[in-house]
This record gives sequence, structure tokens and C-alpha cells, in this order.
Amino acid sequence: MSQPIDTFATPLLTWFDQHGRHDLPWQHPRTPYRVWLSEIMLQQTQVRVVIPYFERFLQAFPTLPDLAAASSDEVMAQWAGLGYYARARNLHAAAKRCVELHGGELPRDFEALHALPGIGRSTAGAILSQAWNDRFAIMDGNVKRVLSRVHGIAGWPGLPAIEKQLWALAVEHVQHVPQGRLADYTQAQMDFGATLCTRANPACLLCPVSPQCVAFREGLTEALPTPKPGKPLPERSAVMLMAFDAQGRVLLQRRPPVGIWSGLWSLPQADDTTAARAWFDAHLAGDFDAADELPDTPHTFTHYRLHMQPLRWKRLSPRDAVGDNADLRWVAPAELTTLGLPAPIRKLLDA
Repeated sequence: MSQPIDTFATPLLTWFDQHGRHDLPWQHPRTPYRVWLSEIMLQQTQVRVVIPYFERFLQAFPTLPDLAAASSDEVMAQWAGLGYYARARNLHAAAKRCVELHGGELPRDFEALHALPGIGRSTAGAILSQAWNDRFAIMDGNVKRVLSRVHGIAGWPGLPAIEKQLWALAVEHVQHVPQGRLADYTQAQMDFGATLCTRANPACLLCPVSPQCVAFREGLTEALPTPKPGKPLPERSAVMLMAFDAQGRVLLQRRPPVGIWSGLWSLPQADDTTAARAWFDAHLAGDFDAADELPDTPHTFTHYRLHMQPLRWKRLSPRDAVGDNADLRWVAPAELTTLGLPAPIRKLLDA
């Protein structure tokens, strides 16, 4: 049985005033553009990782119109290493749409925000509540965990029926937040889940809402929220072709517009050695078998683990058909920072 939900917002805000995070860079000033950028970067990524990327991104694109006017390569170069690159593509596309439809500003309207690429229900609510103190709920991983425990909601929160219950509770909770404190309440929920009501070893004795928490009372904090049914990650492998010319430039290929690392510059990739040899023979002049075979490098994605086998050649020359173009180019080491490269590929090249 759930506890009365009007006992949640007040103690949470009291805790936030004393222990919450008040010095995050997107809070000063808390503009719609800065809030939006931080919310997109914080999806699937911890605050400590996001902060330096956020600050560099703002230096490169201080306003929404600046972002809209940038090239895809410029945006990806600033995002490279942060992962989940669809976020950056959606951010760029949404900025362009704001220039086209909303005068270069984020709209202060839920439906208009929700219609922009990369902005779901929770992100729209987070922007409206934090940028304008409007009364909207959020539902990130921290909020799902907190509400599942406080109200004793069993079932994996990713299931539509469970998520529907949690959204109903979140919407009801937000009705009890004092006017003018919606931004603080939104931040308080995220801070509380990140620092006290953590996935493992939650600090229940310090919790401001433990008197109302079903999981605490019934000893269910480790069981809730119900974890997603686990499956072993599939294993895949790929050959990465590291071809350098006599000037020390490396040959890079733009990834397809869909799939992993879509739109980024990467090393040419093949499924196996036979396919790698065919690609090499079609594009490069040299001895395929003269490659240096570098150590296998694993990289884990959300849905599978990729084992990268790098092959390296030095002082190669390209065939006549290979040159700088939209999808294939020779890049000097000093120019690598100007392109969006996946973090694992950048590490391979740095090594």
C-alpha cells in the first residue's frame, strides 16, 4: 500500500537546500539553452563526466543559433568521447528546427518541445521545470528507482505498465511543490537518487523520506526497483584498418548515417580478414600481409561487445580513386581533434 504522496516533496526540498548540488555549471545562469544541453548530455552519463564536455561545448557554441549554424563535423568533434552519438545528431537537428520554427529559441510549450528531435516526455519536463519553473514531472533512472522504493512498486520500470504507474506518482508529487521551486525540485530528485537513494548500498539512515518509504520499512531496498531480466551480451569482432601514408597521415572513413557511430569518422572496418584484404586491395597500393597486428581491443556497447583487431600499415600510397572526399580522407595527426571520432578509435590512434 502506497504512503500518502503529499509527504514527499517538502522533506526532499528541505534536504536539497542543505545537501543538494547548487554549483553545477548549467545552473548559473539557468537558461533554456544551457538546461537543454545539460539534460541531453546527462542522459546515460554521470555529472562528473558531463561537466568538462558541457563547458567545452558552450565555448564552441555559446548560443542555440551558433549550434544550428555549425557543421556536423564541428558538432561531432566537440561531442566525441561522450558516447551515444545519436544525442548529438538530435541536438544539432533540434537546434536547426528551433531556428526555423521558433525564432532561434527553445519553445516554452510542452508539445512543441516534445516534437523536437531527441526530446522525450521527461526531457521536455526537465527543461520546462528548470528553465521556467513550470509544473512538469520528470522520469529518469534516478526518479524511477526512488519512486519504486518509496511506493513499493515491484516490476521492472522499463515495462509500460510499471512506467505508467511511476509517471502517475511523479505527476501527483509535483502538484505539491511550492510555486517557484520546480527547478529545485527537479534537481533535488536527480541529486537524491544519485547520492542517497543509489542503486547499491543506499544511505537509508540519512534519507529524508525514509519514514514514508515502503522499501525501507519492509526491507526491500536491495530488491527494488526490480532489475531488468538479464541476457548475456553477444560477442562480435571486426578488423580495423590503420593505414598511414608516407607523410604520417591516417586514412579515415565516414561511418554510414545509421548504426553504431553513425556519421562519425572512423577507421575503415571489415567483418573479417578476407573482407579486410578485399577493401585494402580496392583502395590501397601495398602488401596486405606486411601489416603489424596490434593487440585485440574490446569495446562494450549497450547491446553487444565488439572485439576490434587493428591491422597497421605504414608508408602506404592510395590508389588513384582514393582521395579526400565526403566519405574517405587522409588526416594528419594534428587535424584529428577537428573531427568527430569515436572514443575507442581515438584511443587506438593515440596509442
